[in-house]
Amino acid sequence: MNYPNLERLIGILETLRGENGCAWDREQTHYSLKKNMIEEAYEAVDAIEDGDAKHLQEELGDVLLQVVLHSQIAKEENEFTIEDVAKGIADKLVHRHPHVFGNVHVNGTQDILDNWEKLKAEEKKHRKSAMDGISKAQSALMSAQKISKNAVKKGFEWPDEETLWECFYSEIDEFKQALANNDKENAEEEFGDILFAAVNLARWNKIDAEQALLKANRKFMARFRKMEELAQADGEKPLEEYSFEEYDDLWKRAKSALR
Repeated sequence: MNYPNLERLIGILETLRGENGCAWDREQTHYSLKKNMIEEAYEAVDAIEDGDAKHLQEELGDVLLQVVLHSQIAKEENEFTIEDVAKGIADKLVHRHPHVFGNVHVNGTQDILDNWEKLKAEEKKHRKSAMDGISKAQSALMSAQKISKNAVKKGFEWPDEETLWECFYSEIDEFKQALANNDKENAEEEFGDILFAAVNLARWNKIDAEQALLKANRKFMARFRKMEELAQADGEKPLEEYSFEEYDDLWKRAKSALR
């Protein structure tokens, strides 16, 4: 198989980072490009959510650019190359799919996932704690989900969902008490405990907390935009001058209009 455009992309990055290349590209480091990597990945996810294949193609190109650019920087520092990156992930995929590339028999998706985790553990023997290997750069909500799942794998689990609900409501009471005591530092900590307990409730019910919040964000933004449209159509006064009752009525109208 030939991939002339992939080779062309690698060559372009070599030129841009070369002696007669682009000053901006030459200045970039792994560290300076951290934000770009995260932003491009999220924009690709947005394209997936929108179901826009053309947009997704473009955004995946931007993600690929980050991979190739980081690999070029590493090559210049004699650390690794794009070929090393490709070999590493290819070897990992073959190793973690023994039911495809080996002689392991599986009875379904759960067997595949169980084997994946077992093989992953074998590869990561240097990790001493279930808390090792959790990304420090991902969102706090995604980290909370990973922390909770890793703890459960070691047997640290609630005996039943009702006990978890009791914990959740207990954290709310402790948060309210901290606010009543005007203890801002403790209130922040207790609010964090509420969020962590909520993540556990989501995990218990097989809900992805990150995706659930993203959906809630999109739903709120859509409704608020509709509120702005309705308020403009009414033409009586700007939103800033609405009373709570007027806002509540507008919210209900927006909600109804978007159903």
